[in-house]
Amino acid sequence: MKFPLPVSIRFSAAAAAAFFLLLVAPWVAPRSLAETRPNLIFILTDDQRAEQIGCYGHEIVETPHLDKLAAEGTLFENAYVTSAICTPSRACFFLSQYERRHGVNFNSGTGVSEEAWAGSYPVLLREAGYFTGYVGKNHVPVGAAGYRSGLVEDSFDYWFGGHGHLGFYPKQRHDLMKRASANTQVEVLEEGAVAFLDPEDAFLSEADTFLRRRPADRPFCLSISFNLPHAAGTGSMKLLPSDPELYRVAYRDRIDTLPLPRHYLAKAEIRSPKLPPEILRTEFRQPSYDYVDTPESLRERLVRQYQTVTGIDRLVGVLREKLADLGLAENTVILFTSDHGIMAGEYGLGGKALNYEACLRVPLIVHDPRVAEAARGQRREELALAIDVPATLLALGGLPQPSSFQGQDLSPIVRGESPEWREAAFAENLWSTFFGNPRIESVRTAEGWKYIRYFENDRAAFEGQEGGARYGVDDAGAALYESWLTASIKGERPVHEELFHLAEDPDESRNLAADPGRAKELARLRSLADRLVREARGGEDGPPRTVQLSPATR
Repeated sequence: MKFPLPVSIRFSAAAAAAFFLLLVAPWVAPRSLAETRPNLIFILTDDQRAEQIGCYGHEIVETPHLDKLAAEGTLFENAYVTSAICTPSRACFFLSQYERRHGVNFNSGTGVSEEAWAGSYPVLLREAGYFTGYVGKNHVPVGAAGYRSGLVEDSFDYWFGGHGHLGFYPKQRHDLMKRASANTQVEVLEEGAVAFLDPEDAFLSEADTFLRRRPADRPFCLSISFNLPHAAGTGSMKLLPSDPELYRVAYRDRIDTLPLPRHYLAKAEIRSPKLPPEILRTEFRQPSYDYVDTPESLRERLVRQYQTVTGIDRLVGVLREKLADLGLAENTVILFTSDHGIMAGEYGLGGKALNYEACLRVPLIVHDPRVAEAARGQRREELALAIDVPATLLALGGLPQPSSFQGQDLSPIVRGESPEWREAAFAENLWSTFFGNPRIESVRTAEGWKYIRYFENDRAAFEGQEGGARYGVDDAGAALYESWLTASIKGERPVHEELFHLAEDPDESRNLAADPGRAKELARLRSLADRLVREARGGEDGPPRTVQLSPATR
């Protein structure tokens, strides 16, 4: 299924809006679409914890451009993903749906169906007249052939992306990126992003299949997706003499004194695990997260993370300068966030998937140059979710929210308003496979309570499987995942619970679930979790709109 322009108009609210804008608006207003609607830039990092930016309070990592973006825009103090794993989270960002609804995970054996993908923010914006571009990592399979289907590439007017990991040196993995003169990931993606903005850039040529020139009379939506500071990027840095100095030198003069997270615990010092060993099977943790096991290896990884975050910050500065040079700055909205956070040795834990704050909480900055002066520099406390980003992009583009979207439009908050807002945030982990992760559901309330519940660890269902099947993507694993989507709704009981009062215990160090004095609060949050998981599912009837991937494309 391809999405060339023009496309036939679908009978939907979004299509009706597109029809009006493309056919009727030119007769009632002389200005072009590019003058009447804002340009959009959506920047998504990978595995970046919320606090790894100066404006979020980090005292070491240097991010002057992001700090300025926040000072001139809106910073969300309480922004959360709804699934702290790459593929399901990125599907949430595309579709404005909880994983419980879209049903795509590493162990689901499925990809996004063509029908569901037609309701993604880039496709809907393109249908409404936006010139769309994608630069960087895609980690969401679409269609029965998954990454080989070509559906994602064909959904964008401009494509400078790669499926799966990019690594620190993406030209070694993705042929399209060999066009860049740089070799390191941030700088390669910078070349692709700058060329999207500037149709006269020498990076482009008339023969390009994917890198089409941006027309001046259409608004644009550019999505930039990094594979940093993810371990696939920072772990593959080689400190080559040809690498920019930033990635060889920065922060290394302080490596021996870098502060470790509060409650950091080296592997050799663990006496009592944070979670019962039958719930979280840490002995099967992915080796790529072993850097948390010693202070020395963790500090080395922190240096690399800080270097790449500073590199991304510099790219933000380059983009803003290019926008100003092209006369686009005053009509371009920039959204910056991450697909999730990651544990950094707190309580001896590494990796993602858990529903602790380190995994769920992410940075979120929205810069809209059109808002009133009084609304700039806000630091807002509302609970913002990953699924709100596509809802916001569509609203900014003048499109109504499709019935499939589960997120809320953040733009009223960005304008300084105080709309009625959610009182609780739901999150989940359904990646329960070879690596010993448990299934999890959690609720975080606006007043600062956090409830996490764990279900029986299903790792035994995948023991003995090899290769790709270790992720649970054979037929049996896919069927098991399908059952998990409604398991707690149908009455499966948790085997472990945690209750934290974040206002008093932001590090989630004291589990209050067994405290008799907190019994009423525990009961309230259990009931709230029951309600929110049903809402996330979007009704129990019918399967999610997914398509089974062929074995060769899993």
